[in-house]
Parts: sequence; structure tokens; C-alpha cells
Amino acid sequence: MTRKALTAGLVAMMSLVALEYMAVATAMPVVAEELGGVELYGLAFSGAMAASVVGTVLGGRWADLRGPRAPLWTGVAGFAAGLAVAGLAPSMEVLIAGRFVQGFGGALVSVALYVVVARVYPESLHPKVFSLFATAWVVPSMVGPAVVGVVTDTLGWRWVFLLVPVLTVAAGLVLLRGLAGQPVSGGQRAPAPGLAAKVAWAAVTAVGAGLMQYGSGGTGEGGGSWRWILLAAGLAVLAVALPRLLPAGTLRAARGLPSVVGLRGLAAGAFFAAEVMVPLMLREQRGLSTTAAGLVLTGGALSWSFASWLQGREVFGQRTNLRLGAGMIALGVLVMGAVTVPAVPVAVAYPAWIVTGFGIGLVYPTLSVLTLELSAPGEQGENSSALQVGESVFSVVSVAVTGALFAAAGSGYWAVFAATLAMALAGLAIAPRAFRAKASGTGPAGAAEPVAGEVSRSG
Repeated sequence: MTRKALTAGLVAMMSLVALEYMAVATAMPVVAEELGGVELYGLAFSGAMAASVVGTVLGGRWADLRGPRAPLWTGVAGFAAGLAVAGLAPSMEVLIAGRFVQGFGGALVSVALYVVVARVYPESLHPKVFSLFATAWVVPSMVGPAVVGVVTDTLGWRWVFLLVPVLTVAAGLVLLRGLAGQPVSGGQRAPAPGLAAKVAWAAVTAVGAGLMQYGSGGTGEGGGSWRWILLAAGLAVLAVALPRLLPAGTLRAARGLPSVVGLRGLAAGAFFAAEVMVPLMLREQRGLSTTAAGLVLTGGALSWSFASWLQGREVFGQRTNLRLGAGMIALGVLVMGAVTVPAVPVAVAYPAWIVTGFGIGLVYPTLSVLTLELSAPGEQGENSSALQVGESVFSVVSVAVTGALFAAAGSGYWAVFAATLAMALAGLAIAPRAFRAKASGTGPAGAAEPVAGEVSRSG
């Protein structure tokens, strides 16, 4: 019964983090207009993203050192307080400050929840727990925009921010009950070296990602050459800073944890960068209504949830999940790209995105499970933070680069789908490397290489 309460609390908390993301994205245009801060619109997103990168890195090390309770409850408090500040903000500047606190708190929560799973649930239950986590993100993406739209139109945008802290308190009480008596306290005996440097590099990484966000917002006609400079500068900063936050060997797809982190970034980057353009392409180029175009994304969300459910019941096995899932992402993006051709029936878009959603639904939670399996005791927080930082930054880079390609090609949808297809194919190529190689020397046949903690240090 206690573990059921814990599972309910974990899923509720993850759902609130996801709901907040969807809610802010939906309500922010109204917020910026009412507060008179349209010029600060982008900062409301990039500020929260920057804080979340720092919070993810710090939270991972904190959870490894002291256990997940302290970062979890600190994160819950920061998440709720930041949203309350934003909801009561008299100006855009105050709202951005609230978003910064909320982003930092939400990041602490996300990484702490991974460590709770690692310490409380047996390894055999990890697939089911992470399938629930995936569903906790998918469901808000389906119903969140409509609910937020109704709240914004009837009660006002402030209630979009203020209602979530109330729900957070309720979810926190359920989680508190579930955590009672669970073995989550304690961690490493001494702090891992280099924490201050890690946090500093996280801040630099956030700056690089922010530069790319701003650069992608105005590239192309009328954007000015300075937008291209921002994109190039952001890429340069990330090339130096990001590898310092990821397992060694991630960018060259070293076997084990580095490839797990790399595949998560490529899969998420390909999916989200394509998804951004799908409704726009279907409306502007193929003439679908907003509702009809939105139903395409709903189909993908439903198949994502169904595939996550199958993953939780280990229907296919981890290797098949990654290979089949990565292949389906690539196939779905390829077919969706074909929809840009007028001769292809627009109805093809619906099964295309269902296939893509099913693929990401297999890949996404499987990589979460593998991250914990490949983590030595006391490293679950750091490795989980690397997984989440990689996913976040890869997605920002993917959306920024494809947005720039779209503008440069003159509404070049084909360029977006070609770039996302290349990312998906790269993910398919490295999927087999997410597993440790069999030992070829001494030891029993089939023995694996050292655990991912050793791979991450030497890989």
C-alpha cells in the first residue's frame, strides 16, 4: 500500500511539472501582452530553461550525496513559490524572476524522482514506473492546452500559474505519505569532486542554449545577420561546455551510458523539432484546419502513451525497444516529410505521426530504465541529470537549427524534415551501442563490461 501511495505521488508530481510546461507555453502570449513585456517574451522561456539546467546538475549531485529527500522537497517548494510569484507578478520582470525560481525547483524535482525510483523500486519494476512517467508527460500535452485556454479566457491567465501550486501541495502530501519509511536517505560519504565546476559549466551551457533560442527566433528574411551570429555563438559555447556535463564519450557514441544519453538527445531532438513544424505545415501548406492539424499530434501522443505502456510490460525487450523505436521515429518523420509534396494525400499525416509517437514511446522510457541499470550506487543522480540535460539541450539545438533552416530555405518544410530524419537515422545507428559489450577475456561467458559509472569516467 505504501508503494502504491509513493507511485501515485511520483506520477502526480511529474504530471504537474509537465502541466506547468504546457500551461506556460499556452498562456504566455496573453501574459506578455497584458504585462507589456513582449520584448521579454523569449526570456520568460530561456530564463526558466537556464535555471533548469543548473538545477538538474546540482540536484543530481545533491541527491547522490545526501539522498533525494532534500533536493526533492527544496524543488517542490521552489517550483510552487516560483509559480506563485509569476501568478502575482505586477510586471514582466517579476514574472521572469518567478519563472527562474520555478525552473530551478522543477529541475530539482525531476532528477530527485529518478533517484527515488532507483532506491525504492526493484530493478524489475523500473520499466513500469518509467512508463507511468512517460504517460505523465503525454496526457498533459493532450488536454493541457484546451484546459489552459478555458482557464485563461474565463478566469484570467494568473490562475493558470496560481492553481498549479495548490495542486502541488496536494501531490506533495501524497508523495510525503508514500516516502514514509522508504530507504531513500543517505548517499555518498564525501562530495564528488568538481561540483562547483559542474554547476559553472551548467550555467555556461544554459547561456549557449539561450543564445541559440534567440538566434533561431529571427533568422532568415528580416532577421538580420546578428541572428546568425547568435546561432553560431551559441553552438560554439555548447561545443565547449556541454561535453563537460555528459558522460565522457557521449559525442562519439561510446558504448554504454554515453550512447544512452546521446540516443535520448537525438530521439528527443528529432521528434520535437519535427513536431513543432507539423501543425504549421499541415495548416499553411496542406490547408487543414487548426483542429484537424491538432488531431495529428493527438494521435502521436496516444501512440506514445500506448508504446510506453507496452514498454512497461516488457513486451519486446530493451534492445528491440530501442532499435524498433528509433526506426519508427525515422520512418514516421520520413513519411511526414513526404506529406509536404502535394501529390501525397494529406491523410497520410495521421498514420505517419502515430508511427513516430509509437517510436518515441518505446525509446524514451527504455533509456530512463537503462540509465539506472548502468549507474553504480551513488551515481544515479549524476547520470540521471546527464540524461535530462542532454535531452533538453539537444532539443533546443535541434529546434533552433531546423528553425534556421526553415527560414533560410523560405518556408522550407522539406529542410526541417530532412534534418530531423538525419538525426533519427543517427539515433538508429547508435541504438545497439546503448548496451555494454560482452567481455571477451577472462570471466564467465556473457559477462558484461564495467558498470556505467566506470564507463562514464573513462569512456
